[in-house]
Amino acid sequence: MSRSMHPLTGNTVGALVESGAQWLASAGVFFGHGTTNAHDEAAWLVLWRLGLPLDSDLSDAPDSIKNQTVAPDQLALVATLFEERIRTRKPAAYLTREAWLQGVPFYIDERAIVPRSFIGELLADGSVDGFLSGNTRQVLDLCTGNGSLAVLAAMAWPEVEVTGADISPDALAVARINVDKHGLQDRIALQLSDGLSALPGPWDLILCNPPYVNADSMAALPSEYRAEPELALAGGKDGMDFVRQLFAAAPACMTEDAVIVLEIGNERAYFEAAFPQLPVFWLETSAGEDQVLLVTRRALAAQTQLTAQ
Repeated sequence: MSRSMHPLTGNTVGALVESGAQWLASAGVFFGHGTTNAHDEAAWLVLWRLGLPLDSDLSDAPDSIKNQTVAPDQLALVATLFEERIRTRKPAAYLTREAWLQGVPFYIDERAIVPRSFIGELLADGSVDGFLSGNTRQVLDLCTGNGSLAVLAAMAWPEVEVTGADISPDALAVARINVDKHGLQDRIALQLSDGLSALPGPWDLILCNPPYVNADSMAALPSEYRAEPELALAGGKDGMDFVRQLFAAAPACMTEDAVIVLEIGNERAYFEAAFPQLPVFWLETSAGEDQVLLVTRRALAAQTQLTAQ
């Protein structure tokens, strides 16, 4: 699309956001990687491209930047970014090379999925703390991706040591950037591992946002999700392949009072079908009580014994 043909119009920040939102909506792009609607995504793209803070006030308040003038050459730059978003269907975070989780900035590129785990909320608001023993020191972030949950865990609990592990060397390279970005090299170790195979522990807490998307859902994913590494999303026929392996191996790698905090997205029905006798705690997040669960080592060990009988 040539610059003269793009539908982006206006000479103020606010006008570009409104025009950009209409463009994104009419193009049918999918949201879910940091924003949930066209207006918020347009604001992100406009503010980032103009070098303005992403939390800038776009209201009608007197000190808002909504009415800040945008020059024609700046408009052209913004239009090029919108055109790339629409043409490639890549999540905006891949285009800006930045994502935010719980107000913390992270570097991101196509080597890892865009961070959006609801576990981040639970780390920030202390929801997990009551399940931890006073001896919790060794924390594992399994399937760490870009390392965002490992970083948030280190920030939440200054006394713990964190290991971020992933099967993907590419993802770990991105995680290294974020560990260094936040100056946590002395608190966070990164480890290549297929599940728990290279992670004997013992762990006091395991955080895990695994590949859990079932096969039917994978086949229907919007293009924005297909831009992400499939390895980090596909969980097999019922989405529970990785979870089964994790639960089978975990008890031997955990301390007696340890727990796992596990995200399963929209797969609660499949989870309960796969583990009908396993007692778990469902943790409330902004998405409800079906996305993240907590299970104790004791419950997993009892399940293993029950299955063996």
